[in-house]
Amino acid sequence: MPTSRPRRWTRRLWQLLALALVALVLLQLWFAAWLFWYRSHPPLETAFMARELSRLRDDNPQARLRYDWVPYDQISNHLKRAVLAAEDTRFTQHGGIDWDGVKHAIERNREAGDTVAGGSTISQQLAKNLFLSSRRSYVRKGQEVVITLMLEQVLDKRRILELYLNVAEWGEGVFGAEAAARHYFGKPAARLQPWEAADLAARLPRPRYYDRNGRTDWLRQYSGIIQARMYQVPIP
Repeated sequence: MPTSRPRRWTRRLWQLLALALVALVLLQLWFAAWLFWYRSHPPLETAFMARELSRLRDDNPQARLRYDWVPYDQISNHLKRAVLAAEDTRFTQHGGIDWDGVKHAIERNREAGDTVAGGSTISQQLAKNLFLSSRRSYVRKGQEVVITLMLEQVLDKRRILELYLNVAEWGEGVFGAEAAARHYFGKPAARLQPWEAADLAARLPRPRYYDRNGRTDWLRQYSGIIQARMYQVPIP
């Protein structure tokens, strides 16, 4: 009798592990199904959009997001180049994870003694924006990597950039290049000039902050750097 109890607990443990594995596989299949859907359909809402809308409605139950999907050809090439220059210069070359960028970010963080660089690619940021949260944890980062690798297999670079530019957060309740261009410059994304595109790209790390505080000295300086190097970056 005493020996049967450990066996029973061992069997239950294996059952729980098997159930956890099945749940994990099903979750990855769910992510993959959505990625196949996004090959030809725009997202109606992302995980980041849902959280931001919930936050805004805590103060104003009638709050709405500004989000207008536009196809790739209706987004200025200046903005495409500016965003890649600011966020992921090797976008067309890597397979979703820029290992050189990760190594560089680790070195910068070590030198600074804090997290000052993330090394995330456009593909990783898109995976996070579509499905995950901004909370930092090893579990979330691991899931981000898995989704990113699937994303790179299911979608081509042009579609990945198109999705990213359309769902990126650019201000308080402002999502996507079209809404951002109209919010800050009163024009469609197709008509953005180089300095305007660089300005929008410079806002991406802290979109709500710059929406509230306008064009700070740092933002002007950074957007100038982006504009100076954006034409060296190839776009898909």
